[in-house]
Amino acid sequence: MKAMVIQKIAPVLESRQPLAAVEMEPPKISAAEILIQVSACGVCHTELDEIEGRTPPPELPMIPGHEVIGCVVEKGADVDRFETGDRVGVAWIYSSCGRCEHCRDGNENLCADFRATGRDAHGGYAEYMKIHQHFAFPIPERFSDVGAAPLLCAGAIGYRSLRLTQLQNGQSLGLTGFGASAHLVLKMLRHQYPDSDVYVFARSPKEREFARELGAVWAGPTEATAPQLLHSIIDTTPAWKPIVEALKNLRPNGRLVINAIRKEENDKEQLLRLQYPEHLWLEKEIKSVANVATRDVAEFLELAAKMDIQPVVQEYALADANRALTELKQGIIQGAKVLRIS
Repeated sequence: MKAMVIQKIAPVLESRQPLAAVEMEPPKISAAEILIQVSACGVCHTELDEIEGRTPPPELPMIPGHEVIGCVVEKGADVDRFETGDRVGVAWIYSSCGRCEHCRDGNENLCADFRATGRDAHGGYAEYMKIHQHFAFPIPERFSDVGAAPLLCAGAIGYRSLRLTQLQNGQSLGLTGFGASAHLVLKMLRHQYPDSDVYVFARSPKEREFARELGAVWAGPTEATAPQLLHSIIDTTPAWKPIVEALKNLRPNGRLVINAIRKEENDKEQLLRLQYPEHLWLEKEIKSVANVATRDVAEFLELAAKMDIQPVVQEYALADANRALTELKQGIIQGAKVLRIS
């Protein structure tokens, strides 16, 4: 099969070819696994983190990609959830222990043995991949393969983030950054909380314009002050500055939810500007988001089908994965990037 693999940890913009095109044998499945012929795979900022060494290191060479859509072409003897020909998706959660307190409570994302698709096991930048049946998800018919791919990470993690805000209808929500996840959160909010207003903080004028087109009542630069203090803010950026700027825009008892796997080391000086009276006083709260649980993916796919969420996407061929990653690193974003594989 054709695949694009991470062979070394290096800066994306310096190499320009962060992934290598290879030919390899399709994976062999166990009794509880399914083999998927991949049709589409989303391109996520987390892939940049893996390639540039900001996540726990993958075992190289590694096939990245954790927004995977495809068709079951083979199933193990113990598989009872899927049949050959079923269309399925695979998200960031590749596996967990299934026995610990977190797994029993439906929070597999917090399991000490959590394994990530495309980091701890081969992902979807390839023509085939395998997955345990418990961690694959049926894809609603109303979505195309390319349209469904971003739902599995950008959508699911946005869904978990929105749930963690504890927002009530009529309360205001802020979004820092306006890429793949944030634009889906805005769509969700308009459906679930029709009386709530969305305020967007983004460094790019194109992102701010895009946010207003999708229904944001206001959009300004990262360091701007919103017209009113906000009940909750979701941060979707890889930088510290939006955290500090967001906290000053929160109401008393407001909650900031950080939807990011890491923050850039060269931006740490921004954190030093955190002032207790301005940013944390009056019981403001900070909540991080860790990965996604299976319930997040399943619940979001059901909600997305009811809402008929159709992500804005840019398509690339598998062979153009390096170009997609380079443009993502350069901030050339409108909606989500997706590899069309078959």
